[in-house]
Amino acid sequence: MNNNQELLELTDDQISKKFRVDGHWGLAIGIDLERCNMDKITNPDIIRDFVIGVCDYINMKRFGEPIIIKFGNDPKLSGYSLMQLIETSSITGHFKDFDGSAFLDIFSCKAYSPHATANFCKKYFNAQKLKICYITYRD
Repeated sequence: MNNNQELLELTDDQISKKFRVDGHWGLAIGIDLERCNMDKITNPDIIRDFVIGVCDYINMKRFGEPIIIKFGNDPKLSGYSLMQLIETSSITGHFKDFDGSAFLDIFSCKAYSPHATANFCKKYFNAQKLKICYITYRD
């Protein structure tokens, strides 16, 4: 496993090429969204539509229905959590009611465009701020 800070400065095309050339097994992105639209992150139907949409966007085949559950006793941490299996791995997320944050993780053994995908997520939830990190596996 390799945390690739240098990927932040590469384009999606460069990352895709690096993924193939270096023989990586998988790519994971962690997406940290701040100040999202509260009506969107507190609605399980919208979260469900999001995960279907992001799977279509990155051309990943969903395996089963998404699991979307609201839980948490601490008001600063409670909110919906999401799990969607895809044929090449999974998409997970947690949405915090307290401050409108969303934390998403997309891992796949199939290449996808990480910057474009993160921006898709930001736009979908009307987030005011986006942070992203990358991890490649088996380089």
